[in-house]
Amino acid sequence: MFSELNDFLDSFLERGTPGYDLAVFHKGECVYRRFRGYSDYENKIPMNGKERYNLYSCSKVMTATAAMMLWERGLFRLEDKLSDYMPEFSEMKVRDGDGVRAATRPILIEHLFTMTAGFDYEHDAPELVDFRRETGGVCKTRDFARYIARRPLLFEPGEMWHYSFCHDVLAAFVEVISGERFGEFVRKNIFLPCGMTDSTFYPAEWDHETVAAQYRFNENGVRERISKDIIFYNFGSEYESGGAGCVSSVDDCMKFIEALRKGELLKPETLKLMTTDRIEHRRGDNWITDYGYGLGVKCARPGKSTGIFGWGGAAGADMTIDAKNGITLYFAQHVLRSPVAAMKTRIIFLVQKLLGYKPDGVICHVASKRGEENAKKFGQ
Repeated sequence: MFSELNDFLDSFLERGTPGYDLAVFHKGECVYRRFRGYSDYENKIPMNGKERYNLYSCSKVMTATAAMMLWERGLFRLEDKLSDYMPEFSEMKVRDGDGVRAATRPILIEHLFTMTAGFDYEHDAPELVDFRRETGGVCKTRDFARYIARRPLLFEPGEMWHYSFCHDVLAAFVEVISGERFGEFVRKNIFLPCGMTDSTFYPAEWDHETVAAQYRFNENGVRERISKDIIFYNFGSEYESGGAGCVSSVDDCMKFIEALRKGELLKPETLKLMTTDRIEHRRGDNWITDYGYGLGVKCARPGKSTGIFGWGGAAGADMTIDAKNGITLYFAQHVLRSPVAAMKTRIIFLVQKLLGYKPDGVICHVASKRGEENAKKFGQ
C-alpha cells in the first residue's frame, strides 16, 4: 500500500540524508512508521526510531500552543499591547533608510504569534552579542526580550509577515504571564500530560548521547558532520528558545500533534482560531507560498477547504496535521541545508493519496525565499 511512499523516502538517502524517520497516524491509529539509514553515518549506527533531534522551528508550534493555553485562561487578549506586560517594548524604533525613527504603532500580542512584529532573525546582531557577553553566557529567556527590544524593527508592527525572533519573544511573554520558566510551563502543561518523556527546552537536560548525529550541507553542496554541542539558535546555558529550542523524538512529537488534533491541549474553537489565516493582506516579500499563516502555524488561505496546518524545522523536521481527514505525521532527519528540504513537504500529499483522499497540495511548498534558494542550489 505504501510502496510509493517508501520509494520516495528512500530517495532522500540517495540525495545524502544519512537517516530519516516518519510516523503517520490516521484517525488516532498508527498506519505507517518507517525509519531507514543511520543515526550516526560515520560509525554506521542504524536508525532505531528512538533517536532525539533538535526540532528547531517545529518548536514554534509548541510555543504557540503553550501561549494559547494562557489565552484560554483569560490572562491576555491578542489585541493587547506587548508593552503592557513587557515595558521594554513601549518605545520601539523602526529602521528608516540609513537611520531610525520612532515607531507609530505598538507591538500587539497577536504580532508575536503571526510573526508580524517587525523583528529580524539576526543571531549575531550587536544587541545579542551584548546579551551573551553581559549575562556571562547564561542568557535567560526573559532577558532576551530586553535585549531584542533595543534593536530597531524592520517595519511598523503589524505591517507584514517576516520570519523572525517573534516566537522567542513569545516564550519570554509566557514566562511573564505564567510566572514560571518557559520550559517548566511547557513541561507541566504539554510534555507531562502528553507523556512526552524525551522532550525538553532546557539546555542542561540535553543528553547528547541520545541525540542523533547532526549534519549540514556546506556552500559547495557537500555534507559535513557538525558537533552535537552546536545547538543553532541557542544563546546560552539557560536560554530556552521558543522559536527553535526543543529537543524531542518522533514518538513524542506524534503524542503532541495527536493531542493537539484531538482537542486535548486546546479547545476546538481555540484551535480553529489558531489555524485561521491572519496575513492575507500583509504577506510581504518574505512569504512566497500559496498558504496562509495563523497563530504560530501555516494554514489554508481564505476560501481554501484544506484542514492542513503545521510547520517545519531547519534540520529537516516536518510537523503536519490534516484535521479534515484525521491525519497527523511527523518526519525527522538531522540535516541542515538539506538537498531534500523542499521535498519533505510533499509527504502529506502522498499520504493523502495513499489513504484514499484527494491530495491537497495547497501547502506543499517552500515557506521562505531562503528555503527556495537552497532547494535551487542543491538541484531540486
